[in-house]
Amino acid sequence: MALSVYNVTKDFRDVRAVDQLTIEVKAGSIFGFLGPNGAGKTTTIRLILDIIKPDTGSITWKGKPLSRHPLGTFGYLPEERGLYPKMRVEEHLVFLARLNGLGKKTAVEKTKAMIERFCLEEYRHKRIEELSKGNQQKVQTISALIHEPEILFLDEPFSGLDPVNTDLLKQLLLEGNKQGQTIIFSSHRMEQVEELCRDICILHHGKLVLSGNLQQIKEQMGRQYLHLAVDGDQDFWREFPELELVGQTPEYLVLKLNGLVDTNAILAAAFQAGRVLHFELALPTLNQIFVSKVGEAS
Repeated sequence: MALSVYNVTKDFRDVRAVDQLTIEVKAGSIFGFLGPNGAGKTTTIRLILDIIKPDTGSITWKGKPLSRHPLGTFGYLPEERGLYPKMRVEEHLVFLARLNGLGKKTAVEKTKAMIERFCLEEYRHKRIEELSKGNQQKVQTISALIHEPEILFLDEPFSGLDPVNTDLLKQLLLEGNKQGQTIIFSSHRMEQVEELCRDICILHHGKLVLSGNLQQIKEQMGRQYLHLAVDGDQDFWREFPELELVGQTPEYLVLKLNGLVDTNAILAAAFQAGRVLHFELALPTLNQIFVSKVGEAS
């Protein structure tokens, strides 16, 4: 059973935000929902959650429209955060947990546990408006997780979180997924999507430009990047017109192989240029896939 978005279109006056979109998200998966700014990601999430209505198409979760599922089935962390600034942290979280169907005792217990886990004990009685941006983000995140929804939507979930709390959120997401939770998140931080997601889709101008299993997508695209480091002449590779410099790390150059390339000839030239420290034909990263596919669709 899955989340099914079939032939969905949404117009806002003369702007088509979502254009005949069809995707399927397997139940129990972590799914990366990607695209540049204005691609239609947030609009699609709001359509799925029945916050706004599609002009055409259908959306179902486990075979039924969202309106036929019980309260608390879904969790949502919007990109535009929406907390009540005058409420205190603990009472706010209990309030939101109860809105999502938890009884009072359970809501209080889960709130205390999540406050401890996110290291917010000293802020539990402070008003939301008194918290730093990062701590407000933690409270907002807890509110989306606290009722343990079947399917969780996260729009830029790592924005505003320091590395420690980023790792904590990743751990919570993996724990929830291990227990069967379906997680869909949109992020511009490709390394985190690549770390967590098996399946992805990329939108551009409201249209689907790529979807599928991330590892299979990489293998289909092939080893079209060369990671190269030489202790010697760093520019020898310029003799090969098929090579294009597309990036650089502290350890090596990232070169794209355009067309047919004799990698043995490149390796031989590298040995002539100096001591070869790194020579690897690599599959594309998610960031490279994203840039390539969005560029093709532009």
